[in-house]
Amino acid sequence: MTSKSSLTCEALLKKASARIDSDSPRLDAELLLSHITGLSRTSFRAWPEREVTGAHAKAFEALVQDRVAGRPVAHLLGQQEFWSLPLNVSASTLIPRPDTECLVEVALDLPLPRQAHVLDLGTGTGAIALALASEHPEWQITACDAVAEAVALARDNADALGLTVSVVQSSWFSELTPGRFDLIVSNPPYIPDNDHHLKEGDVRFEPASALVSGRDGLDDLRLIVDQAPDWLLEDGWLLVEHGFDQAEAVAELFRARGFQDVETRQDYGNRDRMTLGRWCSGAAVITPAPNRGDADAQ
Repeated sequence: MTSKSSLTCEALLKKASARIDSDSPRLDAELLLSHITGLSRTSFRAWPEREVTGAHAKAFEALVQDRVAGRPVAHLLGQQEFWSLPLNVSASTLIPRPDTECLVEVALDLPLPRQAHVLDLGTGTGAIALALASEHPEWQITACDAVAEAVALARDNADALGLTVSVVQSSWFSELTPGRFDLIVSNPPYIPDNDHHLKEGDVRFEPASALVSGRDGLDDLRLIVDQAPDWLLEDGWLLVEHGFDQAEAVAELFRARGFQDVETRQDYGNRDRMTLGRWCSGAAVITPAPNRGDADAQ
C-alpha cells in the first residue's frame, strides 16, 4: 500500500529525477507532473508537501517510465514552447530547440520592408514562421515542408494561435508557386549521416529526414543556397541554421553563389550556428557552389 508521504509532489519528483537520465532530470520530472496534475512548477517549490492523488501518481509514473526509456518530454506532453508560443509537436517533425530562437532574433533585426514577403523552408511545426508572424502580423509569410504530416501540424498550430501563415507542401522550392521574397529562412537538416549523436538522446525519436543531410551534412544547405537567388528579391536575405562546426563551409557556399554581406552569428551557447547573406544580382559574380545540383531535396 502506498503511503501518503510517498505521494507528495516533492517525493514523486525526487524519485523520478533519480531515474531520468537527461541533461535536466528535475525539469523533465516537473514538466511531466505539471502536465498530469495541472499544477504549476512554481507550486511544487512553494508547497513541496502537497499530496497528489493516487490516479495522478499512477499516470505520472507511466510518463516517467516513457521518459526513462528515452522518449522526448515534448512528445510525452504533445507540446513544446517556442518564442513563448505553445506549439503542438509530433513524431513527424523536429522538436523546436531554444537555440533556433536565435534565428528568429536575427531575422527580426534585418532591414526588411514593413510588409515583407517571407519564406520558411522546412517549417516542421511552423515554429520559425509562427514566431515571425507573432511579431510582424503584417508580413506575408509562406511556410513549406516536404512531409504531409508536418504541413498539417503547422497549419493546426497556426490556427490554434490565430496567426496568419500560408503553409504548403513542397520539397524545398520544388512545388512552390513562383514568386520572390525579401527573406528566406530555414533550419534544414545538417547532421552527417554517420554522426554518432543520431543514436543518442531525443534525436533517436525524431525523423531522420529532419536531421540528416548526406555524408557531410551539407547536401540540403547546398541546394538551398544554390536555388535561393531564384526566389529572392533584389537585396533580399537568406538566413540558415547549421552545425556549430559548419560555419566556414556554409559561408563559402554563400560567397561562391554570389551573396554579399555574408556573416555568421552565434547561438545562446556562443557557438557558430547561423549564416546569412544578401542577394544583390548586380554585384554578384555567379560561381557554381561546390557539388551544385548534386544534392537531393529534403
